[in-house]
Amino acid sequence: MPEQMPYQWLADAVLVLHFAVVGFVIGGLLAIIVGNLRGWRWVNRLAFRLVHLAAIGFVVLQAWLGATCPLTILENWLRQQAGHDGYQSSFIEHWIQAILFYQAPGWVFIAIYSIFFLVVVASWIRYPPRSIRHG
Repeated sequence: MPEQMPYQWLADAVLVLHFAVVGFVIGGLLAIIVGNLRGWRWVNRLAFRLVHLAAIGFVVLQAWLGATCPLTILENWLRQQAGHDGYQSSFIEHWIQAILFYQAPGWVFIAIYSIFFLVVVASWIRYPPRSIRHG
C-alpha cells in the first residue's frame, strides 16, 4: 500500500506540529517570565506576545465551545486515508501521543486551559509588550 504512505507521513508531521504548538504555548509563557527576570528584550516583542496570546486564546475558546482541535481533525483524517483503524501507529505517533493526549473529564481540560490563559493575561499586565510600554 505505497499510496497510503504519504498520508502516514503527513499525519506524523501534523502530530509533530501539534506537539510544537503545545510547546510554544507552554514554553512561550516560561520564556516570557524567565526572560523578563533575566532582561531578555525579545520576550516582550509585540508580535511574539500577540501570537502567544492568540494561540492559548484559541485553545481556551475551543475547550469552552467543546470543539475538536483542527490539527487533531486533520491528523485523524490523514490516518484514515492511510488505512489506520485507530490502533496502528508509527513510532512518532506512539510516543508523541503518549505525551500529548491523556485521559481526564472535559471540565479538567477547560479549567487547566482557562487558568493557563489567565496566567498569560497576567503576564501581559506584569510584563507588558514593549510596544505598549513607554519607549
